Amino acid sequence: MATYKPVVVQECPKLGEKITQDTLYWRGYKTPVQIKEFGAVNKIDFSPVPPYNYAVTASSRIHIYGRYSQEPIKTFSRFRDAAYSATYRDDGQLLVSGSEDSSIRLFDVSGRAPLRQFDGHTKPVHLVGFLSDKYRIFSGGDDYSTNLWDIPSATEIVSYSEHTDYVRCGCASKVNADVFITGSYDHTVKLFDARTKSSVMTIEHGHPVESVLLFPSGGLLVSAGGRYVKVWDVLKGGQLLVSLKNHHKTVTCLCLNSSGQRLLSGSLDRHVKIYSTTSYKVVHSFNYATSILSLALSPEDETIVVGMTNGVLNVKHRKPEERNEKSQKKRQPAYRTYVKGRTYMPKQEDFCVSKPVKRVLRKYDKLLKSFESSKALDAVLEPPIMLHTPEVTVAVMQELHRRGTLRSALAGRDEKQVNLLLTFVARRVIEPRFTPVLVTVADMITDIYQPVVGQSAIVDKQFLKLQEAIGKEIDYQEELLEVLGMMDTLFATFTEKRDTCLEENERNGLTEVVETNRND
Repeated sequence: MATYKPVVVQECPKLGEKITQDTLYWRGYKTPVQIKEFGAVNKIDFSPVPPYNYAVTASSRIHIYGRYSQEPIKTFSRFRDAAYSATYRDDGQLLVSGSEDSSIRLFDVSGRAPLRQFDGHTKPVHLVGFLSDKYRIFSGGDDYSTNLWDIPSATEIVSYSEHTDYVRCGCASKVNADVFITGSYDHTVKLFDARTKSSVMTIEHGHPVESVLLFPSGGLLVSAGGRYVKVWDVLKGGQLLVSLKNHHKTVTCLCLNSSGQRLLSGSLDRHVKIYSTTSYKVVHSFNYATSILSLALSPEDETIVVGMTNGVLNVKHRKPEERNEKSQKKRQPAYRTYVKGRTYMPKQEDFCVSKPVKRVLRKYDKLLKSFESSKALDAVLEPPIMLHTPEVTVAVMQELHRRGTLRSALAGRDEKQVNLLLTFVARRVIEPRFTPVLVTVADMITDIYQPVVGQSAIVDKQFLKLQEAIGKEIDYQEELLEVLGMMDTLFATFTEKRDTCLEENERNGLTEVVETNRND
């Protein structure tokens, strides 16, 4: 008796994710650490100096975390209401933050009480930062004003009232100590020079601006608002270079990696997109549990910290590369042990004993082996198989058709089973890899159950869906044939032109051109 051969399932190659150097690099982070804060995390800022601690602003507290600590190593809680936008100075010794009570506080990282308090805004202050000279602070509030402060004297230097809505984001130039930028909900980004009494440039973003970023060279500016991330050339008067629309909801935060070659954006759609700053194409993306409000990358790209609306802080650390080398060295003896004897060739006098391999048959194979065609078809019409591995269902149908038992397996079914069959056929018949088999199945189902058409509203509805799917596919095929005919005409025209040019070149400069008649 011949051994039963299992059903051969035709596997089509799947278009997987393209593995690039960026994919390998950004996947090289450990499983994230989750830290629960007291409220939504509105700002994360890394210290520019080692050991690269980072400040997290949430609710009425500012927590300082070490690079690998899961508990805050320092807390600033001298706020009557919510704190906003805690930012380090370039030397990592001072920290400035805004607040809901319209005041600005300056902290020494080694102390607890505020060193200075700046009062001048009349509404909550969401934007604070240091100019690159380290002795001045710029701020923006919900009173539509942008102020510049002197740290030693704790006085206001100048106030700008050019925005017409909340000022929520900004950044300072690393190249020029007098230049800083603000973004507002009035859809504009303004560039200020502390030596002038008004803004020197206004850029229209088109949506409420949630975040702005200046490249280290000072020549390119990135603004985020709505679903758009836009890149502007400051040296050309604010010319738009590129507009990116890769998020599905509002973009809330931006940051650059240490080399400036990758731009990261976080959004309320729970994704962090990573762009190449040369092509401005997405090279990788991260998915998170809830909407993202803040994002920061450590100065050495060793840590990614993301703050979310539910108060969770997501921290990812890069995997060390040295462990991989050590693990490979440890595996070498085991590897030699496993391959030992594999290359041994038996001699003529050796007696070889082959170990029989036990083959485990799947449920539908067992039923086919015992010639239970209807039950085998039922086994592959279960929802998990139909949804995730439809090629198995089609392979069993093809095997039943080869045996000549497909019609008997399809017959004698109730309303629920016929509805299931027609649903599968109507959904998958338009896929080229399944079309030859499922067209035969559809013909048989129509022949078998034609007498009962009109007796069940559910079955009638599925027959109409099948008819609609096949009709649409025929229309698509006709349109594609028309396009193919147009392309053939174009290719033929290009070929005739090329032959004409070759004929002209062979004439060595003669002006009369004799076209080749390809029909002769």
